[in-house]
Amino acid sequence: MSADDTKVTTKEYFDYQGFGGKLLFTVALAVVSLGLAAWGGLLSPKQFAFSWLFAFTFFFTITLGALFWILVHHAVDADWSVVVRRQLENIAWLFPVLAVLFIPVILNAPTLFKWMKIPPGQDVLLDGKAAYLNQPFFWARAAFYFLFLSTAAFLLRRNSVRQDKDGDPRYTWSSRKMVFPMLPLFALSLTFGSVDWLMGLDFHWFSTMWGVYIFAGSALSSMCVLVLLVTALRSAGYFEGVVSIEHYHIMGKLMLAFTVFWAYIGFSQYMLYWYANIPEETTYFLRRNTGSWNTLNIIMVIGHFFLPFVILLFQATKKKPLLLCAVATWILLMHMLDIYIVVLPTFHKAGFAPHWLDLVSLLAIGATLAAIFMKRLGDTPLWPVRDPRLPNSLRLKN
Repeated sequence: MSADDTKVTTKEYFDYQGFGGKLLFTVALAVVSLGLAAWGGLLSPKQFAFSWLFAFTFFFTITLGALFWILVHHAVDADWSVVVRRQLENIAWLFPVLAVLFIPVILNAPTLFKWMKIPPGQDVLLDGKAAYLNQPFFWARAAFYFLFLSTAAFLLRRNSVRQDKDGDPRYTWSSRKMVFPMLPLFALSLTFGSVDWLMGLDFHWFSTMWGVYIFAGSALSSMCVLVLLVTALRSAGYFEGVVSIEHYHIMGKLMLAFTVFWAYIGFSQYMLYWYANIPEETTYFLRRNTGSWNTLNIIMVIGHFFLPFVILLFQATKKKPLLLCAVATWILLMHMLDIYIVVLPTFHKAGFAPHWLDLVSLLAIGATLAAIFMKRLGDTPLWPVRDPRLPNSLRLKN
């Protein structure tokens, strides 16, 4: 613990005793779901490709958001987030696992991205984008995204864990110096990754606001996961005297801020492109504003913005962990719907057509990530126990 006189009366390490059954169940769920997904890929390869991309993107954006909060924490030298930062580091350290789970996307890329199958000279718009939309450059970019994101998560977590041993402030300064070049590289990776894997599903369409839109959902969803994770650990007897209602208050305020930011970017993108009425820019919205897709769109707008916005406005909501968890769970469901509406209409053009592979893909990727996360949870203290800013975080008032 810190040399400060602030007392913490809780276990620093996660105890696996009595937890083995939950871990075993998660591993079994991952194995069964992966097997079902593989079987579904043989039965319906095109449906599998889109369902897997949807599920992969959902969890990838959450992991992106976790890394974003770590980068911001170090960049602004934040005190409040010290006690919850380790869990963000544990989430971000799942990028190498996501790289492996990206393999089905690689194998099904020609099915997902039609531009890969169109020869030069057949599509004027594609020819104009050929310098960017070509396979060698596409795969080189994907390799860079995973290499950079995994390396950034590893280096920042390594510094944090090393500091647990001796409390040397040089690790804090080292991390802070690293994040400044990492931030623009993170922005580029998120922006171009969202362009490649999501906007690239319909290569005729483009939006200059797309990267920011995906970023808003990533930051919001990862904060929701953090609230749920911290609350689960508190209910299991951890974080007593460490995470207080003041920390929940700040996390709730960030949820509110990014709920508004997501709506602002989404509305701005929709309004500006719809008003300009340029076919290359409106094709995305036309497909999603007709039939059953339009119904889901309306549900998403109400559920992703209006409902959580009204509830989170009240300070009492942000200071009641269980109520904040309920809101966080709802927002995560809406983020899932958001990604679903981004990916699946490219395949189901006629309207909403749910498939069992949608759920199985979510379970396969989610259970795999959860099992690995839980297995690593006890490897290090649950929070940075010798971070120089820990006393300030423990005494947080806002």
